[in-house]
Amino acid sequence: MLRGWLREKKGELNASTHSLDMLAEPQNIEASMRAANHVMNDDLQAAEDGLADGNSAFHKLGKGMVAFLRATLGFEPEIMREASDRLADAETTASADYRKAQRDVHARRSVIYPVGSEYTLCQAEAQLMSAIVGVLNESLTESIRGFYKLRKAFMTLDAILAAEDKFMGGQAGKTISTRPSIDSLRSTRSARSTKAVPGGFGDEPSTGKKQEKSMLDTVRQNEAQAATKMTNAANATTHAEDDNEDDEFYDVDESYEQSTTPDTYAGHLELNGIVKDYTKSPLDQDKRSETHDLPPLRTHSSNHQVLNHDPDSDIFANPIDVFIHTGANLYFGLLLVMLSMIPPAFNKLLFIIGFHGDRDRGLRLLWQASKFHNINGAMAGLCLLGYYHAVVGFADILPEPSVTRSSDHETQQDVHGYPKERCEALLKDMRTRHPKSHLWLLEEARMQAMNRCLSTSISILGSTSHTKSPLKQVEALIMFEKSLNAMYIHDYTLCSESFLHCVKLNNWSHALYYYIAGAAQVELYRHAKMSGAPEKEVRRHSEKATEYLHLAPKNAGKKKFMARQLPFDVFVTRKVQKWDARAREWGVPFVEAVGVSPLEEMIFFWNGYRRMDASQLQSSLRNLQWSDESTANRARWEKEDADEKAVLSVLRAATLRNLTRYDDAARVLKEGVLAVPSGELKGGLRDDWTAPCAHYEMGVGAWMRRKEDGGEGHGNDDGKKGEVEWVEECGRWIDKAAKWESYELDARVGLKVATAQDTLKKFWEVKGGLVTG
Repeated sequence: MLRGWLREKKGELNASTHSLDMLAEPQNIEASMRAANHVMNDDLQAAEDGLADGNSAFHKLGKGMVAFLRATLGFEPEIMREASDRLADAETTASADYRKAQRDVHARRSVIYPVGSEYTLCQAEAQLMSAIVGVLNESLTESIRGFYKLRKAFMTLDAILAAEDKFMGGQAGKTISTRPSIDSLRSTRSARSTKAVPGGFGDEPSTGKKQEKSMLDTVRQNEAQAATKMTNAANATTHAEDDNEDDEFYDVDESYEQSTTPDTYAGHLELNGIVKDYTKSPLDQDKRSETHDLPPLRTHSSNHQVLNHDPDSDIFANPIDVFIHTGANLYFGLLLVMLSMIPPAFNKLLFIIGFHGDRDRGLRLLWQASKFHNINGAMAGLCLLGYYHAVVGFADILPEPSVTRSSDHETQQDVHGYPKERCEALLKDMRTRHPKSHLWLLEEARMQAMNRCLSTSISILGSTSHTKSPLKQVEALIMFEKSLNAMYIHDYTLCSESFLHCVKLNNWSHALYYYIAGAAQVELYRHAKMSGAPEKEVRRHSEKATEYLHLAPKNAGKKKFMARQLPFDVFVTRKVQKWDARAREWGVPFVEAVGVSPLEEMIFFWNGYRRMDASQLQSSLRNLQWSDESTANRARWEKEDADEKAVLSVLRAATLRNLTRYDDAARVLKEGVLAVPSGELKGGLRDDWTAPCAHYEMGVGAWMRRKEDGGEGHGNDDGKKGEVEWVEECGRWIDKAAKWESYELDARVGLKVATAQDTLKKFWEVKGGLVTG
């Protein structure tokens, strides 16, 4: 009897403890998210203080996120190490808590997600942030670790979103998926734990709420499947963590910086036990779309069930579900967008990760997360504005934002291209939520630059000097943006001074900062000389240009990405070597050996022409005229090499295109680049980027002209090209640019090429729908 009484009391105590744990979990989530939200007001210290006392997986994830933001904003090595340590701690704690939740019959039952989803989300978030830190690390070994974690995070987040699909479908027949289960990718070692979650996703809810029970009844047919899938993802992560204890990552020999990437994969690839020879199959875009070795991503369609309810919906009554939904949408959306932007030069990374991106779906997930007033919603808003102002602002071939390709108007409209009104509303909302943050002022300045209002943008950035952000990293971003804008408006003095100030604020690429500061001094030298300025002023600019440009290669190589020198470091080092060689050969001062305006060249690579108004574009044309039309350089221009003349042609054509002088731009490219033998444009110290960039520019010109002549069809009786013919021509040029051999800054140009390919794909999908519909 006594033994039975003790067992009864012990059971009551355990039940009471479980009740306390169930109450503590949502409190920990809300407390950690509330503390982390201070980050969006640039107050990392308040976030650190709010998270300091908590020891839950959610608090540890918040601490890791704070360190992650410091690391990605500033790229400081010691902060990166701290971020890695914190995120690893959060991942370990979340994994242990997940295993506890699986064994706990009293664990909370969600109407949407399997038991323990909040902890698998913590794991995935920690893994994704760790992956980004690893890739940004200068060690190749850490970069490889990062891609491994990226794959694990993808699997877990995919499973969480699949649970939402099941919930929205209501029954298996309503959920549309165009790819096989991700479970088939997992190793047999992790597949051994595919049993359903103990206590089941479909068990009677302990809360007893009528509404929740009704919703549970609706989705009961799919609960077991969703739970199994989530368990598989978590078990795959858990077993992978166990494997980590046995696996050793050895430091890779990183002394291969001068090696070049081969055009094709010269080896074998083993997938699912099958060895394939890829030595005869280039990994171009067309081939990738045809390969069946990798699972196709589940794609959005008009009948795809999406959980896109507003925050005030009854579905989100529980803070834990809000945490899971916003976190999964934020991080999976970000991951899908990131993978979709991998340029052609890095195609093989997709084989390491094992998945492809989906820009459309990723953007929709980010927009959904941005509706919520928590740290996940704010981060989603920051990612969206950063994407539209940086990535979209960097590209030229973009879809029209008003296109709606299905009856699902809400989720399709205003995602493509640059949805100006929607971004303006988002920015206004974020500034209201977080009025103290300079990050939103930065995005407002970028928005003005996108609208070709560069002077207004600089004024906004200058206003931050009165109330500096406590984050040095944010101040560095603001100064860098101000420096670029000064370059675009041809304020050479401000440009030079601002980039020199960047040297004091940021350690990322001092070589680039000194190079552009020196390039601005070259323009000041040329303008002073042509205007008849006093000799003292001319000499001063000559000396500064020489000093800053030679400081660039001396500071190159201090930062690395995946164990390689930064692309711009390699670029500026070669350019200075080229000018030094010319100065010795011609017997002239260094500044006289500088070729086509290096500042206009930088404007081209940052796509500053897209942000200029007509008067600023005319200023660029005048700068370029110095090379072949000025009396000071005309005689020397006759003996210039073909690659230097090709540089002038590409820069002039890009400027003319932005002035809508498409015929003139095409003529300049054909005569100055496309007609030149390829051997004269590469090798040695030559600028080998001109030919592929000329092909890209020809494609952009064709895209811009698609609506101007023959309408939307195949042309008219006057022989003018129609929209379809222009887009077909655009595709041919872009395809050639995408398949080009390795060249300088190919990854940077490849970002624009990848966006162009994505846009062309959408165009033909729309046309296909119109034709067949």
